[in-house]
Amino acid sequence: MNYNANAGPRAATFGKKVKRVSDTSAMGYSPYNAQNPQQNLYPNLGAEVPLPPGNFQQGYGNQVPLQGQSFGNITPVAPAANFSSPGPQQYQNTFPIAPNLGVLGQPVVQDMAMQYGQQLAGAGKTILKQEVEKYVSVSTLKYYFAVDTRYVLTKLALLFFPFTHSDWSVKYEQDTPIQPRYEINVPDLYIPSMAYITYVLVAGLVLGMQNKFSPEQIGITASSALAWCLIELAIYKTILYIFQVETSLRTLDLLAYSGYKYVGTIICILISLITGKIGFYASLIYTNLALAFFLVRSLKVQVLSEHGQQKDHSYTGHKRRRYFLLFVAGAQSFLSWWLSFHLIPTDSSIPVTTQG
Repeated sequence: MNYNANAGPRAATFGKKVKRVSDTSAMGYSPYNAQNPQQNLYPNLGAEVPLPPGNFQQGYGNQVPLQGQSFGNITPVAPAANFSSPGPQQYQNTFPIAPNLGVLGQPVVQDMAMQYGQQLAGAGKTILKQEVEKYVSVSTLKYYFAVDTRYVLTKLALLFFPFTHSDWSVKYEQDTPIQPRYEINVPDLYIPSMAYITYVLVAGLVLGMQNKFSPEQIGITASSALAWCLIELAIYKTILYIFQVETSLRTLDLLAYSGYKYVGTIICILISLITGKIGFYASLIYTNLALAFFLVRSLKVQVLSEHGQQKDHSYTGHKRRRYFLLFVAGAQSFLSWWLSFHLIPTDSSIPVTTQG
């Protein structure tokens, strides 16, 4: 049987009235005096050590000084900042805690993740290249974009002033045309692609000036221009196949020649913003004539080349080639007008401000 020493006194005092102490000074504590807040509130802890001015601890409405006494191995630390509103006592952690990075923070794991990401990127690049190679060779695309600033400026001048150019022959190197940067008469895809993007931006500018701009309109303009270009390319290939016209033209060559019309179209739209319909149609006539002359002289070298002449010596075959050249020139002029006439600003589309 276990003996409990506290069982007896507790049983004796059970049910009796608890004695209340009315004199708190008898317990060893002195009351707090608001007139003298610097008094020692804890006399049992010893005399108060004065601290430099400004080192205090925030309490409930009053600034209670810190005790300079150490309690074991713990020393009170003053808060870093004071708060305007009273609140509970704030404790400051003087020892920074290192973040727990876990397994992902290990250098070995980070290196493995980086190597795995590089392998995925290389595999994706290889797959993309293989998919593109099914339709068109990447080296062929690089050939059409091998241009420099000098070539671009000279080519633009040739598109607007082709009447001053005399030598339209193309230089070859081992039965392959040299890069466009070294031969001005070789077609490229840089100018057509940049002209197409610029055409979409200029169309958005004109629509904004006419208070007709919207993202849907920009999408419609870009998609319609691209669709007409693909339809035009399909028609050219169909005509060459049906009439059995043997040429040295490739599909990308036809795409490049059909994209040069955007250069003149942009100029016509910009001129129409200043001069209206009269300036638009005047510039359209000149740019189309210059483009037709450029296309006939450029395509004549490849459509009427010796390679095609050796397979077809008849007068009918030569005539079909001539008609093909005229059809390409006429189609470019018509599409140039079709892509720009709806963007001509009219008097009703110009916003008018009234005073009143």
